[in-house]
Amino acid sequence: MWHRVPSPEDVRVTEIIAGLYMSPLEFLAVLGAVALVVARWLPPAARPRVTIAAGAVLVLSAIVLSVVGIRWQMLPVLAGAAVALPFGLSPVLRRRAGRPVWRARWWLALPGSVACVGLIAVGPVAAWAFPVPVFPEPSGRFPVGTRVVQWTDPHRPESFTADPHDRRTVVVQLWYPAKKIRAGAQRAQYLGRTEREARTVSDALAREVGLPGFLVDGVPRARTRSVFDAPVAGGGGRFPIVLFSPGSGGVRTQNTAWAEELASHGYVVAALDHPYDSAAVVLADGRTIHAKIASSGDRARDDELAVGWTAVRAADLSFVLTQLDHLGRGEITGPLTGRLDTGRVAVTGHSMGGAAALRAARQDRRFDAVIDLDGYPHGPASTPLHQPTLALTQAVTPATDPRYLPRLTKVLRLNTTTSYRLTIPGAAHLTFMDGPLYLPPVPSIVGSLGRTRSPHVVAATTLAFLDTILRREPGDLAGVLSAYGDLSVHHPGNSR
Repeated sequence: MWHRVPSPEDVRVTEIIAGLYMSPLEFLAVLGAVALVVARWLPPAARPRVTIAAGAVLVLSAIVLSVVGIRWQMLPVLAGAAVALPFGLSPVLRRRAGRPVWRARWWLALPGSVACVGLIAVGPVAAWAFPVPVFPEPSGRFPVGTRVVQWTDPHRPESFTADPHDRRTVVVQLWYPAKKIRAGAQRAQYLGRTEREARTVSDALAREVGLPGFLVDGVPRARTRSVFDAPVAGGGGRFPIVLFSPGSGGVRTQNTAWAEELASHGYVVAALDHPYDSAAVVLADGRTIHAKIASSGDRARDDELAVGWTAVRAADLSFVLTQLDHLGRGEITGPLTGRLDTGRVAVTGHSMGGAAALRAARQDRRFDAVIDLDGYPHGPASTPLHQPTLALTQAVTPATDPRYLPRLTKVLRLNTTTSYRLTIPGAAHLTFMDGPLYLPPVPSIVGSLGRTRSPHVVAATTLAFLDTILRREPGDLAGVLSAYGDLSVHHPGNSR
């Protein structure tokens, strides 16, 4: 079935009215269902009019929702209304037909009414817990464009397949500063170039974490703040570059809100899908590559496997930087030809992607800065980094791997230049991606910063670091970072 994608504007209207993540049409259906139940308890003169009006609103809303695509969160609402509808309409119809009207006594009707309202209330609660994500408006001066490219490394065999002729292919999504975008322009689909791709990726991500796909069916309906293939911003200047590697099983789009914010401030963000590692990668020819990596259940074996996986990711990051360099020099044609500053490059990642970023920086001195978003440093910790590094970590709890902070601290202390570790109170592992925008606001899952503040904190801290390191902007970086949490600064030769 074709689904209309609710726009962010539709959702925002309802958020302002009721604080719910529902479209106006869904909100009307809920109101109609509640009014249908409540009509039974109104004065006799008002009951028929309210019942007929509520029933009409409910039926029309249900019809339209079934055409444009109904979300599972609305099913309890319609079920509660379906139970109440016969009891509400029967007295009205019997009265109009001149037949005797029988109404249950209040003490018989009350349990049924409470049960119907409770069932209807499940809908808004579920919509709040599993919403269609609403992406924050980027705060920078540039509108944001995005495009997807696919590159194959002819010199590197694909290590995840047995075909000796198979070569490593990566899919990269670029977010970049764009020219002014006309009002009403179609915003980019979240999770994919098309809704079909978005649903493929969403289903794969749900399987990765053991969730039924229907729970997050709102995610592939979302629209972001960027526009596919929007014209690049004018002026002729070159933009600094930020490469991004997602977490284990993660996908290139998992940090879209963060990427759009950086792009609005004049950066080009290049986020990678790592085939056979990312949950699902849809190639240009339509083939879908699903993840092959999986935990063995043995910690020592998993650590050994992770070293190999991060090595592949690090090589992917270096290869993509080489391709971006070709693009910047005009050796690859595209809208960003001649607009990339490969002399100012940061490598970043979340979780295992953070480990890959650290490893890529050790191996490739073309990277000028490193950002690790709550990633355990797999691989050799004794080889020093030579780039300024920012590590953002979740709040430390008894459940935190006791090896994590000591190992990360060792990596930062060995750096030959200044490094920063910022522990953000209220953050959880998924705070550092788009998860807070569409997952239930459970502190152990997405932290306690909330859907609005989570992306703001991650973007604000990383932007402050990037502006200082890549753009050489003056200011008190330590002072800015410390406003967001517990900051440790590690200088070469000593630490505090």
